[in-house]
Amino acid sequence: MATIKQLITDGENALPDSDSARLDAELLLSVVIAKPRSWLYTWPDHIPALPEQHLYLELIRRRQAGEPVAYMMGRKEFWDLQLKINHDVLIPRPDTELLVETALAKLPEDESIRVADLGTGSGAIALALASGRDNWQLIATDQSARALDLAQENAKNLDIKNISFFQGSWLAPLSGLTFDAILSNPPYIEKNDPHLQRGDVRFEPVHALISEENGLADIHHIISNSPSFLTPSGWLMLEHGYQQGEQVRQLFAAFSYSEIETLRDLAGHERITIGRKKDAR
Repeated sequence: MATIKQLITDGENALPDSDSARLDAELLLSVVIAKPRSWLYTWPDHIPALPEQHLYLELIRRRQAGEPVAYMMGRKEFWDLQLKINHDVLIPRPDTELLVETALAKLPEDESIRVADLGTGSGAIALALASGRDNWQLIATDQSARALDLAQENAKNLDIKNISFFQGSWLAPLSGLTFDAILSNPPYIEKNDPHLQRGDVRFEPVHALISEENGLADIHHIISNSPSFLTPSGWLMLEHGYQQGEQVRQLFAAFSYSEIETLRDLAGHERITIGRKKDAR
């Protein structure tokens, strides 16, 4: 029978390939004993029940095999929100918060505007924006009914009401609507990319990761079709791969967007490209 302190140490030592081994161990143990991480430090000599210890060791073995901690926990923090997640959706990542930051900076704070989030998954982007701008109307789409169910559950759990959900591929379910901004984190990985065999992505839904045309097919589709759904001078904001910035800017230019700009993530990689529909007036 091991103490909290010993279980964390054993878990950390069992995860030499993880960049966050101690954090992983702490998070998994906190889930098993249904206590916050701070409790682990307050009661390091507490001895969990034997079934809890066995479950914890099983989760450590799953983490050794590469399964993401977020899926085992069933939740992930994004922005300042705790989101429920499962294997039907991508794990929200810090890089995507740049998309939220950009929208909040570029769009009018005190106006009632309409914003679309295409391929919403867990609802992370739309919920982050809706939580910070209750005067905005968010509309989120996803082709997956199970992903939409999860996103709607997250909205309900967070008591966020200024968001609507539509099932369908990208802009298809939004016929007749226009938006002041369209945002998306679409699939952008090439199907033969070796990164697909490493780390967390091995456990994530392939359809949300891979795109044809060297990873640019879905990005191309969204860029080419969005002008019909944007208000005059409306914004399109897309996340993409760190090596795709130049190609994405060229696509924006090919479809006559203005004010095209690429922003870099915390690692200095080109990550978000934005452009504005040219006002025809």
